[in-house]
Amino acid sequence: MARSSLTRGLVTALSLILIVSTFLTVFIVQINEETSVGGLKSFNSYEEIRSFVKARAGDILYANRLSYRLAIPLLADSAFRVPKGILEYSTTNIQVSGVDEADTVKTDGKYIYVISGNTVFIVEAYPPKGMSKVSKISVDGYPVGLFVANGRLAVIMYETLPLKDDYCWSWGTSLAIYDISNVQNPGLVKKISVEGGYVSSRMIGKYVYMVASRPVVRPLEKDVEVLFPRIVLNSVIVDIPPDKIFYSNRTEAPESYTIIIAADLFAEEGGLESKAVLTGYAACMYVSLSNIYVAMPMWIYGGGESTEIHRIRINGLEIEYEASGEVPGRVLNQFSMDEYQGYFRIATTTGYVARLLSEATSANHVYVLDSKTLEIGGRLENLASGEEIYSARFMGTRCYLVTFKKVDPLFTIDLSNPTEPRVLGKLKIPGYSGYLHPYDENYLIGIGKETVEAEEGDFAWYQGLKISLFDVSNVTSPKEVGKIIVGDRGTDSPALWDHHALLFDKKRNLLVIPVLEAKIFREKYSDSIPPNAYGEYVFQGAYVFRVSPEEGITLRGRITHLEDQEELDKSGYYFSSKYTVTRSLYVGDVIFTVSSGKIKANSLADLSEISEVDLD
Repeated sequence: MARSSLTRGLVTALSLILIVSTFLTVFIVQINEETSVGGLKSFNSYEEIRSFVKARAGDILYANRLSYRLAIPLLADSAFRVPKGILEYSTTNIQVSGVDEADTVKTDGKYIYVISGNTVFIVEAYPPKGMSKVSKISVDGYPVGLFVANGRLAVIMYETLPLKDDYCWSWGTSLAIYDISNVQNPGLVKKISVEGGYVSSRMIGKYVYMVASRPVVRPLEKDVEVLFPRIVLNSVIVDIPPDKIFYSNRTEAPESYTIIIAADLFAEEGGLESKAVLTGYAACMYVSLSNIYVAMPMWIYGGGESTEIHRIRINGLEIEYEASGEVPGRVLNQFSMDEYQGYFRIATTTGYVARLLSEATSANHVYVLDSKTLEIGGRLENLASGEEIYSARFMGTRCYLVTFKKVDPLFTIDLSNPTEPRVLGKLKIPGYSGYLHPYDENYLIGIGKETVEAEEGDFAWYQGLKISLFDVSNVTSPKEVGKIIVGDRGTDSPALWDHHALLFDKKRNLLVIPVLEAKIFREKYSDSIPPNAYGEYVFQGAYVFRVSPEEGITLRGRITHLEDQEELDKSGYYFSSKYTVTRSLYVGDVIFTVSSGKIKANSLADLSEISEVDLD
């Protein structure tokens, strides 16, 4: 019976492939070459888009890549600044100076703006003894990020859109802009919505750039329906015109529209631009002060993978698609990319580490591209065969890579000659760093896991959270000069996958990381403790460290929002609480820790509690 069903399924699939492949000969796309921009071309009509997509519909279905996936929000130096008359305060941990990133918590030194559920709370945080809620903004959707700038609050959220004629994409991603010049009564200025899933966003000056992805087609019984991108401005539906929709001939199976919105926070009328590119799904993006680089994975039928890169120039409300390129392999995250002095650098991994029934095929590479043309000019390939990239950081003429399978090789790579990148040195130690953060030009902070090599296979067991300090002043011989391990196997931190969770300030030698700590009680084991044994949860909150090249890494103390240890005791293998600390910041000499349930203020001097406010 099962075999018969499988046969019928294969016949149906082959029939569908045969039907849609006929589009390759039925539809002929005539493209106006005058619309070509840096390897990208725009369309002249919606019919032209329809023909272009249908001509490649067979590739989409044959590769089994047709889906209605959402791009996961990309859940980086905490700088402090001193506006006149305001205390020093920390800002979101970002990648590029001057390019802000959306986060669930923001502060302007006086107020803290925080997402809790479907509500954005505005809390007067300073002076801390009088900390109190000032106002709140309740939304119908699910807010995922905030920007704050000079009396404006931008809220990025998922929500239902007023699009009743679309069969499944009646919801999407919205950018709601509020006037908070009167924090007690925030007023909505305008809302811009786009169909599809949120990819990422940035704010430069008074402009917010938001990127989303939505599918190109939906399958019918014997055909596909081509969809077109549109936005909603204050409940008015606006189609993105064909001449603002771009494509690349190298894209064999266009899966989605990647839509970029530019919005002026202070323009009540207009102040909006939108464009789209028809290609694969956006995996992540890197943004400099003048360019957005969108990375899109491409799977080659029959094996192999590459990453397509699109460069979009931004200047206020100007959005111009200017170049596209391609490199072998897949990108880990935004820190695998960088722009520097006319070059775009990117680190990728091809293949996979060893699996149960297959040998390792993985290798790691660094490519240097001309930022104008996105043509490869320099390459360093086949690093750490059998391993894969766990973290990357570009700093000036250097690149630091961490690859991992059983131990942690930290590579130092010289990029001073863009055409000939080369390895200068490497350090092998137990464990790995999943995130690298610059302490200064000579030292790196690594956050990851301690590991124990497995006796029964070619892998390692993760253990507790590991924070390392690396001396890279001698690039040919990097050293680990400080290390601290928190907890046992099962210990975790959002800083491992979300750099916004980390607070670092060199001036104060301050490092704060939210931690869910697990501990193994040795008295419960009659024999030696196996390396795959999980600990029991004993703490959740913020770990506060002192970091310096002279002293290494030392623990100053911990701050928790939990009032009942039973929440941890009853959690089993999974812990969830509205009092889970996820962020921290400082204003003056006060550190604030934030969970969905409360904000707590503590003294930076001795971590003594000052006050707290509940987020109802």
